[in-house]
Amino acid sequence: MASKALMKPTLNFKHGTLKNNEAQVQSHSFGQVCFPGKNGVSSSRKSVVVSVVTTKTASPATVVTVPVKTGSTVLLSPKWREIQGLNNWESLVEPLHPLLRNEIIRYGEFVAACYKAFDLDSNSKRYLNCKYGKKNMLKEVGMDDSGYEVTKYIYATPDVNIPIQNDAAPGRWIGYVAVSSDEVTKQLGRRDMLVTFRGTVTNHEWVANFMSSLTPARLDPLHDRPDVKVECGFLSLYTSEEAETKFGLESCRQQLLSEVSRLINKYKGEELSITLAGHSMGSALALLLAYDISELGLNKADDRRKIPVTVFSFGGPRVGNLSFKQRCEQLGVKVLRIVNVNDPITKLPGVLFNENFRGFIGGSRYEFPWFACSCYVHVGVELVLDFFNVQNPSCVHDLETYINLLKWPQRLGIQKEGFDWMNKARDLLTSAQSLNINLMPWKDVAINMVNMVQSQRT
Repeated sequence: MASKALMKPTLNFKHGTLKNNEAQVQSHSFGQVCFPGKNGVSSSRKSVVVSVVTTKTASPATVVTVPVKTGSTVLLSPKWREIQGLNNWESLVEPLHPLLRNEIIRYGEFVAACYKAFDLDSNSKRYLNCKYGKKNMLKEVGMDDSGYEVTKYIYATPDVNIPIQNDAAPGRWIGYVAVSSDEVTKQLGRRDMLVTFRGTVTNHEWVANFMSSLTPARLDPLHDRPDVKVECGFLSLYTSEEAETKFGLESCRQQLLSEVSRLINKYKGEELSITLAGHSMGSALALLLAYDISELGLNKADDRRKIPVTVFSFGGPRVGNLSFKQRCEQLGVKVLRIVNVNDPITKLPGVLFNENFRGFIGGSRYEFPWFACSCYVHVGVELVLDFFNVQNPSCVHDLETYINLLKWPQRLGIQKEGFDWMNKARDLLTSAQSLNINLMPWKDVAINMVNMVQSQRT
């Protein structure tokens, strides 16, 4: 945690941040809430930290509140390019600008809609698909006034050769593509094409998540770039087709590139933006799509101007190596990572060998020759949150908790049930053993899960 001492916060909405003018300890019957000031991070990580620590047993609806003063309204349209990362969010993240904060929340709610619309009822005909049709989906999840129209549903088919469930087909609804209406386009200052992805739900997706070896992306047929590597499980989820049936699904990639190309052509001549948002595994897919669009040059308008491609990542894992990061930067892909420092998913893959790994020889820092190809590295600018609930540790990765803390930095209500990582790892191994299949890949999955739990506790 950033601090165990409880600081009395003062709210300064002129700059859109929280400041500590008094180091005064204040107790609450519901737990501890602290708002530390500027966090000590390297220059490559720009962050504003809001800490929430819940230590006492409380009812699920219990919250701690501090009054909020609202500030004046600022128009988004003149600043939309900066908010989308034109200057890498310079002076917008630290302190957190109100416009950027609002856009992060807005895109986070579009991602949350994926979870609300996802059918987890095993008795339903729509099991593991969207509950609603495209025209009504946003309305059914309470976002009728969002000003976006859903144009396509996206399905993903992980190429996992370990049979861990009896479902006929592994292809499942993973997210959707939407585009801003004429009215909202005027407010935003451009036509926004939005792609959102949910996080991990099915067993196939869990196994894909923990296939932690790096493999060349090779998404551009004209340029091989073998040094640009990504996690093989995410790449499988993104590129695999469902070939078991005559009318199998196209790959997630084919569906997305086709729809994005169609929308760019439909709205050519307009000011456009491409926004990709995801949570957890969905963040990895969003980043792969952003890289893919930019590498193929699909984001080039008729006048050769580049359409901005921006990723809003909520609790996302590492996706690729240093060469992948550098290539994304060369292509102009902008990534804003919203991260809880206690979220173990954001530390994977590459718990040990990552962007923080360096050797020391003779008192000097030394970068190993294999680092660029063999170590996982995060991409983009980081916005750091800091929250934890000892009664419900799983809240550290919960998307709704991320969004609520950004909406009300001084208020947090934990209402989610915990996810038992240790039992999930045990279940995966038991499933493999019962099917008499090779246990080695499953052991890797279990080890990754255990490492994730340990990293959360340390």
